[in-house]
Amino acid sequence: MEWSKEKVHSIVTKQREFFKSGKTLDIKFRKEQLKKLKAMIIKNQKAMEEALHQDLNRAPLEAYMCDIGAVISELNETLHCLSRWARPECHFSGFACFPSMITKVYKMPYGVSLIVSPFNFPFLLSLGVLVAAISGGNTAVIKASSKSKYCTELMQKMIAETFPEEYVTVIDGGHDVADYCLEERFDKIFYTGSPKVGVHVMECAAKNLTPVALELGGENGNWAIVRKDADIKDAARKIAFFKICNSGQICININQVAVASEIADEFVKELKQAMINQIGEDAVNNPEYAKLIARSAYDWCAKEADEYRDRIVFGGFGNPETQKYNPTIIYPVKIDEKICNHELFSPLLPVVKFNDGEIDSLLNTIANREHGLALYLFTKDKKWAKKVMKSQQYGGGCINEVCIHLLVKGVPFNGTGHSGMGAYHGVWGFREFTHPSTVLFGKTKCNLPLREHPFNDKKSDLLHKFIK
Repeated sequence: MEWSKEKVHSIVTKQREFFKSGKTLDIKFRKEQLKKLKAMIIKNQKAMEEALHQDLNRAPLEAYMCDIGAVISELNETLHCLSRWARPECHFSGFACFPSMITKVYKMPYGVSLIVSPFNFPFLLSLGVLVAAISGGNTAVIKASSKSKYCTELMQKMIAETFPEEYVTVIDGGHDVADYCLEERFDKIFYTGSPKVGVHVMECAAKNLTPVALELGGENGNWAIVRKDADIKDAARKIAFFKICNSGQICININQVAVASEIADEFVKELKQAMINQIGEDAVNNPEYAKLIARSAYDWCAKEADEYRDRIVFGGFGNPETQKYNPTIIYPVKIDEKICNHELFSPLLPVVKFNDGEIDSLLNTIANREHGLALYLFTKDKKWAKKVMKSQQYGGGCINEVCIHLLVKGVPFNGTGHSGMGAYHGVWGFREFTHPSTVLFGKTKCNLPLREHPFNDKKSDLLHKFIK
């Protein structure tokens, strides 16, 4: 469908009228819609896997694990817990409010929400956020990526068959259509993507004072740090797995690895072997290996690899026709080089050596850059690792693991600074799409006139005692 400014406005207007009807306030209604969403995903699983294969060459298992199954898991948790999450909180008002002793906090939906999703996990980062929007009692317009063409077309079809457009609608199109959406007055905007576009989203939202949640990749990328006491083989295996996954096109993926110089050569050797074990020396011709989303992404990746051609120790080749670029290790790289100062979003992996005794200097350098969305530490020194995790600024992370903090129930997924704001998953998603409204229940009898004019010394003394 060709989306015009008028068509987008019409959809938003219909959704606002639907929200005003009050239907979405009912928890039973929300649960029914979540069950419809779950049934839709289960029914279309094979079609979703095929669309992910066409857009990203994702293997069926990776497609289910990273996109489809993750949304079902989110739905299961939300369906199980929504009644408890949505229950009004009851608070004691305090003696200063006597005789009105009861105050409640209602979890109210914002209204009409806009979800702007990227190409790399087209179902998870659209439908996963939709779970939170529906659970909070909102309507939703999903602006899906034009880059993941097949997934967006399928999602439009699935949503149209499941929900009326005045409740949930999927809009496709490029940046011009995204701007049509951002020009509208939404009540909540949730954007996943780059910091640069995140700034644009905030600028547009500011015109209407619309609250925004941003999940961004981070300006300088996400670090993995491997200390000299780490289990080298284990660290290499996990880092290789993650860099191979979706050809590196993951917002929480490892952008660069800092490895203690005492073990750096051995680590690189193990990393190469781990990549060979998992995807082969020639991943480009492995049918399980994902492709880069577009020819432009491939060309950008290949160009950057060529700039470090003399230090490529594994990979460094691809096929522009299939848009696959082999996992590529670049070693050694200095921490202030260009490749370590921007988000890669590709299968390139620079390895930086550092002196293990100067770990504080490395951490200071990382801390002085824009905050990453993730941080990964590999070490046997748990005390040091905990101290770092409690003092650095980042979205989330792991000690001696990668990425699976994303799968933990009941915890938030979020960023900070240039890696985002706001949080979601489970109850955190429900909170992100609701605003707390405080309501005090007043009494009509036994009201003391202490707060009312005229004031005198006796009233003043009594009022001070009450407040204290």
